[in-house]
Amino acid sequence: MVSKIMKVALISAHSFLRPGGVKNHILGLEKEYQKRNIETKIIVPRRKQSEKYEKNIILLGTSFPIEFCGGIADLNISFNPLSIESVLKKEKFDVLHFHNFSFPGTTQILFSPYSFKTLNILTFHSNLKGSQFLRSFPIFISFLNKICQLRIDGIIGVSKLTLDFFKEYKKPKIVIPNGIDISKFNPKIPPALSFKDKKVTILFVGRIEKRKGLLYLLKAFAILEKKYPEKIRLLIVGDGPEKEKCLSFVGKGKLKNVIFLGEKKENLASFYNSADVFCAPSTFGESFGIVLLEAMACQKPVVAFANEGYKEFLKNKKGGILVKNKNYFELAKALEILIKNEKLRKKMGKIALKEAKEYSFEKIAQKVLEFYDFCLKEKAKKFF
Repeated sequence: MVSKIMKVALISAHSFLRPGGVKNHILGLEKEYQKRNIETKIIVPRRKQSEKYEKNIILLGTSFPIEFCGGIADLNISFNPLSIESVLKKEKFDVLHFHNFSFPGTTQILFSPYSFKTLNILTFHSNLKGSQFLRSFPIFISFLNKICQLRIDGIIGVSKLTLDFFKEYKKPKIVIPNGIDISKFNPKIPPALSFKDKKVTILFVGRIEKRKGLLYLLKAFAILEKKYPEKIRLLIVGDGPEKEKCLSFVGKGKLKNVIFLGEKKENLASFYNSADVFCAPSTFGESFGIVLLEAMACQKPVVAFANEGYKEFLKNKKGGILVKNKNYFELAKALEILIKNEKLRKKMGKIALKEAKEYSFEKIAQKVLEFYDFCLKEKAKKFF
């Protein structure tokens, strides 16, 4: 049972204009908190003047998209710092729970006068290992640790590797993974697409950018289509800067069974349920693997590259297959095993569903609330 916590701010470092794992995590926590009668507001930076949300979402600050670690991140700033204190005073939060860290936006909130009265928690979702940014500015991690030591009362990492960035941080820290909304992602949701043929459908979901590795999947699929021209198809849900390169590869290779569906912000589970196998060929920058969890919750076996984040998430799990990173020949072999064996697909799918249920937001939210309580007690010790 969590004590003293009546009102929580879930503060996103990212715009809510686009779908994403951090956004889904915040919305999942908010839903569970409301069930427990904990008043909750979400604070997000504005990227467009036309943005409008329901009353529980507060727009604060401005977000600028930047390329970072192979993807698109947010640079946030509040041009009117007084607006931060105004919002915090009006809402009277007990907890400010930050999700990822953006400069200078996060520090502006952390050093506003009201934030000295609140419990300040950071969930770090990002895997920065191997990034060009860190190679250029290695002092960044030390600076981040110092800021957190000053103003953050507890840090949650969605995986062990995300906590590795906070070795200098001496206050409470814990691994609590991302969650899944079982009501939104489950095998009972009707498929978005129905096919009369008996082709095995492979699905990719994600932003079409370099680190997501779609080109490797297309190369693996080209190998498989030569062997099984009438037996397989590939569905691609997503958009991004690498799309034209991928379309060009499909055209030059004369691949006949690849379907680009574009970005889908709603009813994503219905696309998972349109497939037989889910494939995640991300090569780096993954801290957890939320798409793997979504697919598994929809009772789909998964095949993924063994990047650091996916290795940690799929460790000891039998609902997925990991293959050597960037090796599209091995990726093709792993997919072929599932293409040829329907019984194995169904068996792995059932195991995947069971494994995914351990990450329900009901369980994850309870762990987060218990961590708030622990951090409150640790903070109180300093005053006695």
